[in-house]
Amino acid sequence: MTVRPRVLAGVVALLLLAFAPAASAQVRARQQPDQPPLPGLPRSAEVQLKLQRDGSLSVAEAVAVPNGATMDRRVPLRVPSAHHRDRVYVVRDVVLEGSGSARLDGDAFTAHLTEGTSILRYTVDGAVSADEGGVEHVTWPLAGGWDSELKLVRASLATPVIPAAVDCVAGPEGSGTHCGAAQIDHAGLTRFSQQNLPAGQRMTATVELPPGTVPANAKLVPSATIGGAFVLTSPVLAAWWGFAAVLLAAAVLVWSARRRDARPGDPLPVELVAGEGAFASPDGVLPGQAGTVLTGRAGPADLAATVLDLVVRNYLWVSAEDTADGGWRLTRRNPADEHLTGFERAVFALVLPEDEDSVTLAELRRRDLDVGQVGDALYDGVVARGWFSRPPSRRLGRLGRAGIRIVCYGLFLTVLLALTVGYAQFGVILALAGAAAVAASALLPARRASGRELRRRLLGLGERLAGTRAKSIGKPDRELVFSRGLPYALALGELGAWTSTFAEMKHPPPVYWCAEEVPIGRAGAFADALTGVFAAARRGRLFADVA
Repeated sequence: MTVRPRVLAGVVALLLLAFAPAASAQVRARQQPDQPPLPGLPRSAEVQLKLQRDGSLSVAEAVAVPNGATMDRRVPLRVPSAHHRDRVYVVRDVVLEGSGSARLDGDAFTAHLTEGTSILRYTVDGAVSADEGGVEHVTWPLAGGWDSELKLVRASLATPVIPAAVDCVAGPEGSGTHCGAAQIDHAGLTRFSQQNLPAGQRMTATVELPPGTVPANAKLVPSATIGGAFVLTSPVLAAWWGFAAVLLAAAVLVWSARRRDARPGDPLPVELVAGEGAFASPDGVLPGQAGTVLTGRAGPADLAATVLDLVVRNYLWVSAEDTADGGWRLTRRNPADEHLTGFERAVFALVLPEDEDSVTLAELRRRDLDVGQVGDALYDGVVARGWFSRPPSRRLGRLGRAGIRIVCYGLFLTVLLALTVGYAQFGVILALAGAAAVAASALLPARRASGRELRRRLLGLGERLAGTRAKSIGKPDRELVFSRGLPYALALGELGAWTSTFAEMKHPPPVYWCAEEVPIGRAGAFADALTGVFAAARRGRLFADVA
């Protein structure tokens, strides 16, 4: 009775001992499912690859190193690709089973193996690329970068689906020599083999998979060349889209600004007489500035109106010359003082230099009048008053000058980026942005909002001068209002209407600024003669730089 339990226990123990090695082998197999076969020859390699569902490539390499020898391998992780790009691989989860070492060194994966058989395991990201049709290609160097010859390289690649095509090349970089064998076996594995692979040469496999088999994860970056520096990347493309949006907004802004400037709007009502009987000048604008505010350029009437205004304000005295052509003489009455603007002083000096006290209009017509500086002073005055953003004679304002500097910065940045880190198109975009600023500055009207409002008030003043009846002005104010309004009527093109309304009166106001008592009509003739003097100068070279 006591023997049977002992016998049964012994049998159980024998069974456990018999099956224990098989169980431990199954555990090891579950722990290491990608176990490559061991090489049968020294200086040979067995490579096992598996494409995972997430697009990563699991690699296990078994390499046999002869006794007393070492083998080193260097795999570049950044390799040249088409269209000035480099393909970048990422190696991670490196594990070495055996003797030696493996590490990631910048853009390379290196391994140093000593004698014996070692197994190198790692994972590769970036091995899957897709073409325009979505067809996927899995590419990885099965062997290459070894410092010694490999007698035999055998590899297998497992993919989620059976590949549609297989390719394998061996030899020096750039050669198209096919491997010894590359085929798909009955189990769906792709197998490769190559004998006697010289040191430094590579063996690269590529398999073709249907679209959408796994996520494509190939990473392409611009190459470190001049051509690569100008490659269109996602950040550069975003910058181009941003530049296009800004350019479109700027074009709309310029178009709307030019449209507003081209349409003066309805004239604003103005009064001719301000407090204490003084002539009401809109916003204090001078007669010589009125034409520039209206048209954006200086003309002979503006200079004539300025001289006439100096006459009316008793800086100059007018006398009629008893000559065949019915000439007029201008005589200095008061010196230029602080009440005159720079433009008015320039006109004063142009007509009567400091060494002269009087001049006839006929003499002025014969002179080579240099009105260039006079025009500059006129434009500077309208800019100083805030009616214009820049002198109308100058095509570029501050925006344009800044744009020229930006173009230079962009060209410098383009060269700098092309020779260093790449992304040189950022410099091109900056240069084009500067060029767009120059174009916008040239196209934007110089007249500001305050100038547009003053233009409407000047239009209202012109209508008032043309439609005013002299009898509607009080008798005490007629003499002053007529004379002070005369330069504005000349500048605004309403000289005939303004003089005729006073000439029709039974007792027109006297012309106090003329030595002889002249009728109103002769005062208008004097204004016309002044305009003729400066118009003759304009037909020559004189207004070429300011008109």
